[in-house]
Amino acid sequence: MTTKLFGEPVQRREDHRLLTGGGRYVDDLGRDALAAAFVRSPHAHARIRDIDVTAALDVEGLVAIYTWDDLPERVGRPLPLLIPHPALTHGRTALPLARDVVRHVGEPVVMVVATDRYAAEDVCARIEVDYEPLKPVVGPEQAVSGVHLVHDDVPGNVGAHLVQEVPGPDGRGAREAIETAPHTLSFRLDIERSAATPLEGRGVYARWDGRDLRVYSSTQTSTSVRMAVSAVLGVPLPQVEVIAPDVGGGFGVKIVHPWPEEILVPWAAMTLGREVKWTEDRREHFVASAHERGQVQHVRVGFDDDGRLLGLDVTILHDHGAYTPYGIIVPIVTSTQLLGPYKVGAYRVEFSSLYTNTVQVTPYRGAGRPQGVFCMERTMDKIARRLGKDRAEVRAANFIQPEDFPYDQGMTFQDGRPLIYDSGDYPRMLRMLKELIGWDDFERAPGRGIGIGCYVEGTGPGPYEGGHVQITSDGQVHVSTGLTSQGQGHETAFAQIAATELGVPIERVSVVTGDTRRLGYAVGTFASRAAVVSGNAIALACRKVREKALRVAADALEADPADLEITEGVVHVAGAPQASMPLSTVAVLANPLRYAFDEETARATQFAGAADPNRPPVAEGDEPGLEGREFYSPIRCTFAAGMHAAIVETDPDTAEIRIVRYAVVHDCGNLINPMIVEGQIHGGVAQGVGGALYERMVYDEHGQLVNASFMDFLMPYATEVPHVETAHLQTPSPLNPLGIKGAGEAGVIPVSAVVASALEDAEGIPIDRMPISPSELFHLRTSGR
Repeated sequence: MTTKLFGEPVQRREDHRLLTGGGRYVDDLGRDALAAAFVRSPHAHARIRDIDVTAALDVEGLVAIYTWDDLPERVGRPLPLLIPHPALTHGRTALPLARDVVRHVGEPVVMVVATDRYAAEDVCARIEVDYEPLKPVVGPEQAVSGVHLVHDDVPGNVGAHLVQEVPGPDGRGAREAIETAPHTLSFRLDIERSAATPLEGRGVYARWDGRDLRVYSSTQTSTSVRMAVSAVLGVPLPQVEVIAPDVGGGFGVKIVHPWPEEILVPWAAMTLGREVKWTEDRREHFVASAHERGQVQHVRVGFDDDGRLLGLDVTILHDHGAYTPYGIIVPIVTSTQLLGPYKVGAYRVEFSSLYTNTVQVTPYRGAGRPQGVFCMERTMDKIARRLGKDRAEVRAANFIQPEDFPYDQGMTFQDGRPLIYDSGDYPRMLRMLKELIGWDDFERAPGRGIGIGCYVEGTGPGPYEGGHVQITSDGQVHVSTGLTSQGQGHETAFAQIAATELGVPIERVSVVTGDTRRLGYAVGTFASRAAVVSGNAIALACRKVREKALRVAADALEADPADLEITEGVVHVAGAPQASMPLSTVAVLANPLRYAFDEETARATQFAGAADPNRPPVAEGDEPGLEGREFYSPIRCTFAAGMHAAIVETDPDTAEIRIVRYAVVHDCGNLINPMIVEGQIHGGVAQGVGGALYERMVYDEHGQLVNASFMDFLMPYATEVPHVETAHLQTPSPLNPLGIKGAGEAGVIPVSAVVASALEDAEGIPIDRMPISPSELFHLRTSGR
């Protein structure tokens, strides 16, 4: 392969189109479609006594009004519980439209279809729903008390309870190891709720022609939406197409499927025989999509004089909101990824996943890891403070060493497979970070501190992804994969893989994602898996196509395939470039034709040249054309890692917090495109800064989200996001052909822990909950804690 682009900082190919208004999002489609809107519950917990639509019937433009009673039996069932788990003993999912009880503000109760959105909203405003308010359950501690129930048939509001325990090297359990340790600590940590808030909210547009159903959805998993729509609506799978056009961000919230709207909009299109579209407004996204992060953690740890962990016992209360459509992936990830790059001795973790009358909780970028890293890194800092040791030194004392890989943490990860780290060099990473941030030379001053945080991230879970590659008679390479894109740079990175594998200029490669017409089998974009799983599938498909191209060209050039190379899209004999032909010609020869459509295709017709009459034109076991499809199914996750450090300054009077330097060392195995990886890290750090200092979902005692707008929900501006200094370490994964690990969530994972570490260093006050505001820091100062 002489056209080598793998590992090069190629400029993102999609950016010009997206930045100049050339993108096509769901709301750009279906200009003549009917518009849907929803009446949503204003109560966190209430019984529906009556729905009166009389006053809405004379609104001009009204087409239909639907309540749960209008839905067919199979459409009105509870939505799927996507990831069942033995510990999820009381899983509950919502109905597409609420029937008897609403369980959070924003739950859909009535669907309206009208000629346009304005008319649909007018209809919604005139529908009267009579509610009997019930006592809401708000927050995990109120939930675990069990005084009031979110679901009458779920005792104590406990949807799931899981304990995992790994004994120490001496066979003792965590609690025994802690009791006999030279030093012990006990403390509580809190992480509050946040949410993804992508630039583009959710959206669905559906067309039905009487036989085939086409759905456009702003989703991270078009193939899974397709299967869900087929199953719920009873349309045979081959007659359902789901397409994710350009998607304006996802960050996890769009991996959930099917949303009620992804069922109701296609159903309405089929029922009415008209195109129907719904686009979420911003308030709907706050109160009717999904949140994440909220946990209470109780920690006990035992350690020796060097700060080495002997035993760790963590109990987690996880708030999963009113429903559990995505199972308990988030607390599973928290409880397992909490271990980070460390040997923790004996470990016991227990979590209870609890129902509350708030918006459901599903993965948001990081997916439980920020909470776990906050727990472990706060633990490391507290150990260092107790012993009077350098915080980096305590971490180094507990690192898994390079010679320990593969390292089995003895637990079961979120994919149901063993938590085995595949590769890494954590001591070297720490040395790189200390040098990058100037750790050893840092000069402390009042209100000025430095912090550190380490993490390991499981990336690239299965079960599989596919890649399809086709070289056409014009020499163009067409790549498709089933997972979707939301701005990660897939068009560039996947094209780099194909160009490198096939030896063609990247300008000849086009990439399509998220279109079930191109690839019907896929899983989705989440858990930093696109490059690992789809990237390797595309590489394998390219290798299949390359092998056939060399075989076809060898016949035409009367050469041995082993002697052929592909350079700049031309197949030639190694060392004899004059004996060559372009891949466009190879593509023609690979497809025997009866009819000629132009001079090039005439080369492949039956009278074009000598042919062996004793062989069929298409050999047994072969297929016409120069294309290939392959699937990659990983045996288990790859484990990326990173370490962050920050320097902060706090105002002595106002307690304002400013991040003045931020450094990242990251290891995601072999880099496809260092520029894209850095962009992912920078964007992740920006979201992490939001989670550390600004973003929180604030509920009052009535279950009302009091900051459900961008006027009140704070996010960092560019002025609040620090310049990020980045260094890369590459320890290739031995688990996949390309040696890569994921990078999409890395930047966000440790930021709260890092900022807390730096603030504690600057202020000398324990920082045990995040996010933290200037007013909260001021209160901590004045309260002496």
